[in-house]
Amino acid sequence: MKIRFQAIAWFVTVYLIAAISLFGETVAQRSKSSPTPVASPSPAATPSPVPAQPGVTAPHIMKPRPEYPLPVGQTYVYNAMWRVFNAGTASLQMEQTGNQVHLTGKADASGAAALLYKVHDQYESKLDPATFCSHGTSRQIEEGFRRVDINIAFDYARRKSVLDQKNLKKKETKHEEHAIPACVADVLSAIYYVASLPLETGATYAFPVNDGGETINVSVHVEAREQVKTPAGTFQTIRVQPTAGGLLKDKGKILIWYSDDAARVPVQARAHMYWGTLTFTLQRIDRK
Repeated sequence: MKIRFQAIAWFVTVYLIAAISLFGETVAQRSKSSPTPVASPSPAATPSPVPAQPGVTAPHIMKPRPEYPLPVGQTYVYNAMWRVFNAGTASLQMEQTGNQVHLTGKADASGAAALLYKVHDQYESKLDPATFCSHGTSRQIEEGFRRVDINIAFDYARRKSVLDQKNLKKKETKHEEHAIPACVADVLSAIYYVASLPLETGATYAFPVNDGGETINVSVHVEAREQVKTPAGTFQTIRVQPTAGGLLKDKGKILIWYSDDAARVPVQARAHMYWGTLTFTLQRIDRK
């Protein structure tokens, strides 16, 4: 039972987090499974392209569409359901800080999930709104008895991600550096980055994501357009499926629905896993 609710917390932790569990946790798993460090690329190096396929772009961060309005001053609030049970709440917020955009993602378990496995997590990221390159991300994790603070900086001059981690319960620290391409997304900014893409039906978009370990290429396939009803309203949406190196193969899949308009609000996410289905649904949009 504990393992099951840890899995729920894994998704509640950062929302769309369907995406984030994929972008964050699987990136960490990929990093741990890699026996050798990634070689540092030369200054002239560029990210390796994915195999050429119709509708597939090379894995790099593209500038946002000119018509995509950054949701500065907006907070998306979600409810999470595991099967028929309330599992928790999550939110995504964007604010302008000088020349950068500041992102905050929060997640809290509630109901039966909170009784069996407490979750109170906060993720933060900073990115360049003109290029969508992440400048760093941090998180404060409170899951069960676990207390961990993580800070990840992206040093583009050296082409390195720099991770510093503190386990507050075990009094342990960790420092790691890994090679990165000229521009990467982090697990939080990736949610907004996908929203900034053209998202043409049938197309697949690939881009690099780093969570402090080895950089991986995440692919997002645009599946279909359909109507979704939420407490925040009824939306015409674009359904996408993110994948990362086949790490979820035979274990489940993740689907995300973005509003089919210029705003591309992430209105719903669903994770179909062996332990059940977890659904995030937009409750409201708070505006300053």
